[in-house]
Amino acid sequence: MLTTEDVLGPDGLLARELEGFAPRPQQQAMADKVMQALESGGSLIAEAGTGTGKTFAYLVPALLSGRKVIISTGTRNLQDQLYLRDLPRVRDAMAAPNPIALLKGRANYLCIHRMESAMLDARGHHRETLDHLTRVREWAGRTERGDIAELVQIPEDSAVWPLVTSNTDNCLGQECPSLSKCHLVEARKRAQEADIVVVNHHLLCADFALRDDGFGELLPEADAYIIDEAHQLPEVASNFFGLTVSTRQLLDLARDTRDEYLREAGDLPKILDQLERLNKTTRDLRLAFGTELRRGPWQEISSDDKITGALAQTRQALDELAAMLEVIKGRGKGIDSCQQRAEALAKDLTSLCEPADETADIRWYETHRSSLRLNSTPLDIAHVFRAQMARRTAAWVFTSATLAVGESFDHFKAQLGLSEAETGQWGSPFDYPNQALWFVPKGLPQPNDRGYTQAVMELMLPVLEASQGRAFLLFTSYRALNEAADWLEKRTDHTLLVQGDAPKAELLERFVRHGNAVLLGTASFWEGVDVRGSALSLVMIDKLPFASPGDPVLQARLDAMKRRGGNPFMQFQVPQAAIALKQGAGRLIRDVSDRGVLVICDPRLLKKSYGQVFLDALPDFARTRDVGDVLAFFDHDGAAADRGGAQAGQSG
Repeated sequence: MLTTEDVLGPDGLLARELEGFAPRPQQQAMADKVMQALESGGSLIAEAGTGTGKTFAYLVPALLSGRKVIISTGTRNLQDQLYLRDLPRVRDAMAAPNPIALLKGRANYLCIHRMESAMLDARGHHRETLDHLTRVREWAGRTERGDIAELVQIPEDSAVWPLVTSNTDNCLGQECPSLSKCHLVEARKRAQEADIVVVNHHLLCADFALRDDGFGELLPEADAYIIDEAHQLPEVASNFFGLTVSTRQLLDLARDTRDEYLREAGDLPKILDQLERLNKTTRDLRLAFGTELRRGPWQEISSDDKITGALAQTRQALDELAAMLEVIKGRGKGIDSCQQRAEALAKDLTSLCEPADETADIRWYETHRSSLRLNSTPLDIAHVFRAQMARRTAAWVFTSATLAVGESFDHFKAQLGLSEAETGQWGSPFDYPNQALWFVPKGLPQPNDRGYTQAVMELMLPVLEASQGRAFLLFTSYRALNEAADWLEKRTDHTLLVQGDAPKAELLERFVRHGNAVLLGTASFWEGVDVRGSALSLVMIDKLPFASPGDPVLQARLDAMKRRGGNPFMQFQVPQAAIALKQGAGRLIRDVSDRGVLVICDPRLLKKSYGQVFLDALPDFARTRDVGDVLAFFDHDGAAADRGGAQAGQSG
């Protein structure tokens, strides 16, 4: 029987079969620890520094174990990379017979019933939507998996997707006339039969929440769960164990009910009038919150007569629609589904409007340009998550490049209730002291100073010239991002790529193709971005990434910690920010041949007592406070821009 060393060692299968594979002691050590957890059925928290090869370090034990393993990662892009690239490479090199499967959420698969319904009612769609609908129909005849990610020529935000996919609200389930051709059913069948199933955190948590409510399951039973990018899991889980009602759900209900009524009934015109009323009350509800894009605690709106009145009108419209649909119940499966949706939404909206238990839940709202979300989020999910784990006789492995603060896993453990889990920490194999320079400037004002961003840009201008562009400038707010972009545009000849001007993947592609561009981004560019080679030689972080104190969920959690006698700043805010900084800093060195400079502008890093927590979180770069050393680094490294092999993608 093969061991992890037979596969990952210097003379192992991967060294022989995979071009460019380099054995790493850290990878081998992590793989051994993961193997132990899978065999014993225990829980392991494993942090593996950049370049360790953590993906192979858990894939190899998963394939060797012979057990049913569910692997969950942070995003659909990472999920596709794992299933389409990393897992097949390792499995083929090992000649492993394990069947594998990819499973995504319902809305990622073509719904044949909804597509056919949309084609029947095509006259009401815009020309672009009709064009996209035609492309979907053509693709539907040749796709095997029905994964809408295959249709790369249709934008992610196209209006066609809600028409040709289903969600938990509008799926007809066993009552669907197209059930025998359902791509989701087929995907779940493949997942049942596979040894290794690749999912994402949203689907994993949706499965937890569904089982918790007693309505069934989305994922097959498994012997082990491996959670990659595990630092993202607490936030995702908080959303799924809460409650949300959005104006988009209400408008979708009205649209779907109209379609089903015209198809299956048609003899009770008062229903159409009621749907118009629901549409109007829903839009009035959004308008009652004003035009400003914001999020805030429920207390801000609970005494606003305009908002509470709009909420009451919307609840009444939902109740009356549910009652009308009850009268024609049994006319058709679509009508019955809409009636159940109206009842469920009315119940959830009523629950949100009732007084909250401030020791258990956080009620808050969030406005978008044309929509509104009303939310109830658990204050603490540790006990809920621990209960979910206890219901499954399985091994659990949580892994990421950023789980510990220094050498302590206490923060991550507390978030998910993992007090009994074993831990392992393996540092990066990169030679940081020789590959990278870490620079904290002197003389910058405090981050809350009105002139701070301009001062940062004035400092960075000569550095950008020395680095010949090739830079990520990362900001903790859109305001600072936009101010910096406006300031730089008039003062540099380097191509500026600004978050929001194009989709993230397109900006990254342009960045690498250009070779000496400057990309300005916020949170979405702090993690999951892998640019190797000379295209990225400078990463600047404007401020320590503390979460916004105005965030209602964060503020409620901090208040609860205070009530329990804790120190929320040191126990929660600093560890969270240190992990985020670690993610941002990790963009710089992605390969053994990379070289570059990390600039952290925030003077608090060296002047505040808590700064040591952040310092301990960073790799052991060479350090300086003299901008002359930075200029000399790039002068000495001037030929770096000619190095080939730059590539971009999503890190695994």
